Amino acid sequence: MKILKKTGKWFLIILVVLNLLIIVSGKTYLYKAVGNTYFKGRSGPNISEYAIFDNREIKAGAFQKWNLSNAYNSKAISESHKKEFEEMETIAFVVIKNDSITHEQYWDGYGEDSHTNSFSMAKTFTSILIGCAIDDGFIKNVDQPVGDFLPEFKEGEGAKLTIKHLLTMSSGINFDEDYVNPFAYPGAAYYGSDLKELTYKYELTSDPGKTFSYLSGNTELLGFVLEKVTGKTVSDYASEKLWKPIGAKNDALWSLDHEGGMEKTYCCFNSNARDFGRIGELFLDSGKWNGKQVISTEYVLNSIKPADLMDDFGKKNAKYGYSWWLIPNYKGHDIFYARGILGQYILCIPKLNMVVVRLGNKREKKIPGQDHPTDVFYYVDAALEMYGS
Repeated sequence: MKILKKTGKWFLIILVVLNLLIIVSGKTYLYKAVGNTYFKGRSGPNISEYAIFDNREIKAGAFQKWNLSNAYNSKAISESHKKEFEEMETIAFVVIKNDSITHEQYWDGYGEDSHTNSFSMAKTFTSILIGCAIDDGFIKNVDQPVGDFLPEFKEGEGAKLTIKHLLTMSSGINFDEDYVNPFAYPGAAYYGSDLKELTYKYELTSDPGKTFSYLSGNTELLGFVLEKVTGKTVSDYASEKLWKPIGAKNDALWSLDHEGGMEKTYCCFNSNARDFGRIGELFLDSGKWNGKQVISTEYVLNSIKPADLMDDFGKKNAKYGYSWWLIPNYKGHDIFYARGILGQYILCIPKLNMVVVRLGNKREKKIPGQDHPTDVFYYVDAALEMYGS
C-alpha cells in the first residue's frame, strides 16, 4: 500500500512538472496532441480526425460524373495483394483507366463520399495552385523571389529564396522535419494554432536550389504566398481554380490553424478517393479537363520531371519535381505520384493512361537507399496485374 501511495505521489509530481513545462514553454498545443493520440490509444494522427480542427470548405461546383468502364470491377485483387492491402489497413482503392473508373473497392465502412485526410498529398495540390497563380499573372514565374511577396525574405540570405526552391524542397531553411519529436515543425504545425508565427521562426541557413530536403514548412510558405498574391483564402482559390473546374462531387475541407485562420497547406486537405482521382486525371491530360485547360501544360510537364538538384543520398535527383514524387522506369513505366504519411496516394501511370488512388491508415517504411515506401509498389503491382494489359 505504501509503495502504491509513493508511486502515485511521484506520478502526480511528474504530471505537475510536465504541465508547468508546457505552460512555461508556451507549447500548449501539446495538450491537444496528447489528447488526440495517446489518450485515444494512438501514437500519431488519424485519417478521419478533421473534426478536431477548424476547417474551411473548398466548394464544389457543377458535378461531372465519372464514366464507369465496361470492365468495371470485373477483376478481383489477388490473394497475395489482398493480404498486403489488409495489413496496411486500406480503406479505398480506385483504378481509373482511359478516363473511366475501372475498379473501386472500400473497406471498414468507408465509401465513395467519405472524407479523409490527404496529409502530404496537399503539398501537391498547393503546387498546382501555384501554377494557377502563375497562369493568372499573380506570380511571374517559378524563379520569382519569395521576398517579392513575403517581406520576411526580402533581405539577407532570405533574398536568395525563390518559389521554385520551395516547390522542389531545396529551400535551405532549417525546418526540422521530425515525425516523432512533438516539438518539431510537423507536430507543432499540425496541432498548433498559429502557423505564421511558427513558420517564420525558422531561417535560411544554407544555399537554396542545391540539395533536396523534404520539409513541410516549405509548402506552408507557398500557402502564405498564395494568400498574399490572390487576396483570397487558399481554399477559395482552390475552389475557383481547381475543385470546380474538375467537376468534383463533394465540397472538400481544408484544416486551419484556428477559426478563420490559415490553411495547413502542407497537409490536411480532406476529401474522397473519387475526387482525389480527378487530380491525377488532370495531370495525365497535361492540365486539361474535358478539353479545357485548367493549368498550363508547361507547368504540368515541369512539375513531373526531376528538379535539377542533388538528392539527400548524394545522388542526382530523380525522385522529385514540383511537389510530385517520381518513379522512373518501374516495370517499363515512368510513374509520378502524390503521397501522404499514412499511405495516401494518387499514382499516375501515363503509358497506360491510368490513375490509382489508395487511401488507408498505414504506410510501409521506405526502401533503403530510396525515398519510396514499399507499399507504393503493392498498389501499382495490383493495378498492373488487374488492368495493365
